[in-house]
Amino acid sequence: MKKQIVVALALLLGSFTYAQKDEIKAAEKAIKSGNYADAKSAINSAEALIANADDKTKAKFYFIKGQALYANGNSSDADMDAAIESFDMVKTIEEQSGKSKYSGDVDEIKQSMLSKFLSAANSALEKKDYISSSKGFEKAYKMSPKDTLYLYYAASTAVTANDYETSLKYYEELRDLGYSGVETRYVAVNKETNEEETFDTATLRDISVRAGSHIKPGVKKTESKSAEIIKNIALIYVNNGDNEKAATAIKDARKENPDDLSLLLTAANVQLKMGNKEEFKKLIEEATLKDPDNAELQYNLGVIAADAGDIDAAKKYYSKALALNPGYVDANNNMAVAILGEEQSIIEEMNSLGSSAADNKRYDELKEARLSIYKEAVPYLEATLKLKPKNIDAAKTLMQIYSAIDNTVKFKEMKALVEKLESGN
Repeated sequence: MKKQIVVALALLLGSFTYAQKDEIKAAEKAIKSGNYADAKSAINSAEALIANADDKTKAKFYFIKGQALYANGNSSDADMDAAIESFDMVKTIEEQSGKSKYSGDVDEIKQSMLSKFLSAANSALEKKDYISSSKGFEKAYKMSPKDTLYLYYAASTAVTANDYETSLKYYEELRDLGYSGVETRYVAVNKETNEEETFDTATLRDISVRAGSHIKPGVKKTESKSAEIIKNIALIYVNNGDNEKAATAIKDARKENPDDLSLLLTAANVQLKMGNKEEFKKLIEEATLKDPDNAELQYNLGVIAADAGDIDAAKKYYSKALALNPGYVDANNNMAVAILGEEQSIIEEMNSLGSSAADNKRYDELKEARLSIYKEAVPYLEATLKLKPKNIDAAKTLMQIYSAIDNTVKFKEMKALVEKLESGN
């Protein structure tokens, strides 16, 4: 009786094996005819017993499954991801078994898939469809994990699309991989155009130099993207309300790169977003020591001082920013605002005066001081308007000042400009 049961089970397993192979053949036939729906159905029927199959059958099964799911590039995102996993299974099984029958075909299909993913990602990027572009680059990375640049592009486009959850996942993976994005570029100067050109390899560059078309061969390294990645991780944490995670991320990064100005500025921005203005000021002051010719840093210190009510310090920083960059619109505008802010205390004192001779004398002195403030602010407002001709606030303020200082010509000119801007012209 026991022997009969064993024989029966053997016959049963045999019938399952044949049925499984029939389903795989059916799926293979459906793929050749372009009927991917039937191919998927057949594969689903065969999958139940694939774990007990031999390596040869498993490799073929996953090869066929991958093609069925890929559907020549016309499948859903979920099926596309499953197709990549199936093709990877083929490679794994054949590497472990030492027998390679489908791996070569898988490599060709994956190369075709990679090209399509990259083409679709770049096309979506050109159309500013950043979500689709991110998905395409992420799939390209799955196809070729050694090309971590694709994952960086996936993260960057996700950020542009404001898909912070996805971008954070990619950025954290890049951080954990130690990705820096530093690339070696082989360069030489074109003798005809006198412009530096980049070559894919040192060999190609050297051939051009030997041919005499190029001179001054060299090697350059691109800037590291590590600081940018940490910065974005931290800012996303802040956006999500995870301020402690943001501070920790920056702190850890700065330990490894204490001289990285970009990380220092990121740390300052994180503190500002967290509302820690004193810490922000401290970090910005540290940054100015590292980069004393940076107008934006001086401007930021001016903003902090103005917020704290220290107008003299604010004007000092704005002045430094403008010395470094006279065309800094915001610095010109904020300098004018800081100067005009001193008017308020004068107005309050004028309103508090009585009608005595002494009060009348003091009133005249304050009136002159007020006019001096107006005149001091004018050059900065004029610079603001010159740099941003449609800045209606600057135009209105100038109109009022010209009226106050009795500059009729300038007043009429500015009045006409305000009317033009208000009409939308």
